[in-house]
Amino acid sequence: MSKQDRLLREIEEKKTEFKTDSYPMSIGELINLHKNDELLINPDFQRYFRWSNTQKTKLIESILLGIPIPSIFVFQREDGIWEVVDGLQRISTLLQFMSELPEVEDVPKKDRLVLEGTKYLPHLEGMVWEKKNDDDIELPSPLKLHIKRSKLNLSIILSDSGPNAKFDVFQRLNTGGSYASDQEVRNSVMIMIKKDTFTWFKKLSNNEDFKNTISLSERLYDEQYPMELVLRFIALTEYDYTTKKELSDFFDEIVETILEDQQFDYQGIESRFNNVFEAINNVLGEDAFKRYDGTKFKGKFLESAFEAVTVGLSENYSKYTFPADNEIFKEKVQELHNEATFQRYTGSGSNARTRIPKIIPFTKDHFDK
Repeated sequence: MSKQDRLLREIEEKKTEFKTDSYPMSIGELINLHKNDELLINPDFQRYFRWSNTQKTKLIESILLGIPIPSIFVFQREDGIWEVVDGLQRISTLLQFMSELPEVEDVPKKDRLVLEGTKYLPHLEGMVWEKKNDDDIELPSPLKLHIKRSKLNLSIILSDSGPNAKFDVFQRLNTGGSYASDQEVRNSVMIMIKKDTFTWFKKLSNNEDFKNTISLSERLYDEQYPMELVLRFIALTEYDYTTKKELSDFFDEIVETILEDQQFDYQGIESRFNNVFEAINNVLGEDAFKRYDGTKFKGKFLESAFEAVTVGLSENYSKYTFPADNEIFKEKVQELHNEATFQRYTGSGSNARTRIPKIIPFTKDHFDK
């Protein structure tokens, strides 16, 4: 069989894994489905609902002006309930504007949406869906009816699609998107497929020793970067990285591997993670992953230092006796920053794809006691 014929067969085989349907539905109907629990947004996803007020206003403006809105993707469960796969920002904006957005535990309550004036509709400024106070400006009834009757196109992934269909679609639609970081997409995939795995990653990211060693901005916390650091640690200590892949693609594959691995050693890896970060925190605290200039640690969190120190210690943890070897380990970290290999592959112009294949074997030897 020729390569062309094999390609045609592959396409035909994979097509059967994605069974879909589509049709337009009015926004009013969509809101009612949500009220009746027939259209579900996973509560964990609402942590990622953070469009700006301007972005939300532009969606309402687009509906009022008849500007096409991208399709909403839903997964139809066997019981007929629809789960939102893509369209969180759009649906949540409509729910917030129409005062139908549900409250979620541990997620700050969203105030009602007050529209901004736009380039084309400056008189949207200050408009709300429903007047509650004397100084409120309620959207005119004809416009509210227009919004309710406006239709969105729904693409429905049917329940007899392949087992990975909904998160494959979600990942392809959202990776590199404007609202979700790569890790937020991975988190959503975990929530969809095996929420216990997501909860386990979240537990590790909330480890106090781990949190004390990383100094991150609020933005990076919002984008779930601590979860990515947990994944980075697991990926680089448990799996082999190849330069044939971008690091982000490698991390995506590791998440899928973990989700599919029935024998994945959650308990053993958690124990090692806890031990490694307890030692690092006790010895270096918040200086652990900063640059050492020969006299002191300073500056911001360094991804390269995180990789080198955590992987190096993890590989050699059994050779250390803490706290007796605290000073030995501290000296190893200080010396790391003066090593030519570390400096060469972590300086300006370096990137993870070239850094990791060089740094990982080097750091495993460097931290050998």
